[in-house]
Amino acid sequence: MEKAVFGAGCFWGVEAFFEKVRGVEATRVGYSGGTLANPTYEQVKAGDTSHAEVVEVLFDPWKVSYDELLDVFFDCHDPTTKNRQGIDIGSQYRSVIFFQNVKQLEAAKAKKEKLDQSGKLKNSIVTEITPAKEFYEAEEYHQKYFQKNGTLSCGIS
Repeated sequence: MEKAVFGAGCFWGVEAFFEKVRGVEATRVGYSGGTLANPTYEQVKAGDTSHAEVVEVLFDPWKVSYDELLDVFFDCHDPTTKNRQGIDIGSQYRSVIFFQNVKQLEAAKAKKEKLDQSGKLKNSIVTEITPAKEFYEAEEYHQKYFQKNGTLSCGIS
């Protein structure tokens, strides 16, 4: 198994996108990229921790490539809006890729550049590509939120 960590707004919706991908073996929602150890949802939501809401994706690289996961990431949100997705506003909802190794860094940079130059998007991509930081698992009630609550959307574009 390999790991990927993505932030693309409300982690409930992002997790739902990745759960449907063949080769994704497990997902967890949580927080990463900030300064506070063991943050709570309320602390991250307040915007004072520098953490982003993220999804950790464990995947079988024999069944799905990291490049394919990048396609899902860029398709599941608007990577041209800084610190906002839908109704969620703040750096905790930023578009960010936390790469685990040099191979992921190179793939993320290439995918971002290719999409930026494709003309498919009206504005430039603002997605951050940054080294993986500590991942803090979100509270249990956030895990598989849509499945547990029968919700279909959280407002991400």
